[in-house]
Amino acid sequence: QVHLVESGGGLVQAGGSLRLSCAASGRTFSSYAMGWFRQAPGKEREFVARISWNGGSAYYADSVQGRFTISRDNAKNTVYLQMNSLKPEDAAVYYCAAQYYSGSYYSSTSYDYWGQGTQVTVSS
Repeated sequence: QVHLVESGGGLVQAGGSLRLSCAASGRTFSSYAMGWFRQAPGKEREFVARISWNGGSAYYADSVQGRFTISRDNAKNTVYLQMNSLKPEDAAVYYCAAQYYSGSYYSSTSYDYWGQGTQVTVSS
């Protein structure tokens, strides 16, 4: 079992920045690839970013490429999402997820464990 807890969400104006954190406990954190997804009201959960188990590779949705950066610190059992140049369309509940077995990086069904989410609101 892996327990994930997101934090760092809040209200920010367009063009501003936030850093989200996801703290993990349970099975060995370094064995999991980690992803970030988001879900806006009335919309389907959307892939945002993924990082490999050792931090050696990362993938991003086209909508956040160049603005968001995913990173991890296995010694702290924590994954981060640095969000810069935020836009109103970035507003959503952000979820972190753990993927133990290799699979699709963009599909939520490929992830084994999920956090409760943290709200990000962007004002214009």
